[in-house]
Amino acid sequence: MLNFQEWLNLLRDQVVHIDAIQCAVLVLGVTEVLLARANKIWLYPAGIAATTLSVYSLFKAQLYAESLLNLYYLVMSIYGWWYWTTRKNEVPVQVSFTTRREWIITAAIALGGCCALYFALATFTSSDVPLWDAWISATAWAGMWLLARRKVENWVLLNISNAFAVPLLFHKDLPLFALLTIFLFIVACIGYVDWVKIARRQLRVAKV
Repeated sequence: MLNFQEWLNLLRDQVVHIDAIQCAVLVLGVTEVLLARANKIWLYPAGIAATTLSVYSLFKAQLYAESLLNLYYLVMSIYGWWYWTTRKNEVPVQVSFTTRREWIITAAIALGGCCALYFALATFTSSDVPLWDAWISATAWAGMWLLARRKVENWVLLNISNAFAVPLLFHKDLPLFALLTIFLFIVACIGYVDWVKIARRQLRVAKV
């Protein structure tokens, strides 16, 4: 276990030696979550670029499920981009609260994904944290599905994933990504509050 000074030294070294791909992932990741908080559709191009670049860094750190997670992010970003876009003769998708049916689907994604990923990681990879990695990825999968559906509670699922991801990233000696995840956690909290206000305002307008 590294002490605090060793963590600082490791963080400094990672900042100094960060490569172009990691730098791009960090910038695009921050851009994506800020655009999501602002309820802007341009979060998806940023997300597509970020997820495409991040697989290499995570796979190198033996975070296999999170590498797979980014491929899922790519698919969901394409789906979300399409789903959010105004199509001919259709009303744009509005921010709304998750229905009971959607909660059931969300739970199925999180729990089913966690079990499947844990089995795959424990059986076929050298991961030293298969359950931890699987849970982080599965809850993020569920959160991304809710985000694509423009549901307020996407922030809750994404922050469950973020909360577990921070100590895992420190465990994997990735303090720079851990700090980014802490930042994303804070922005997600703000995003949740903002989206609740948007959803409630839309409900009031709909009743008029």
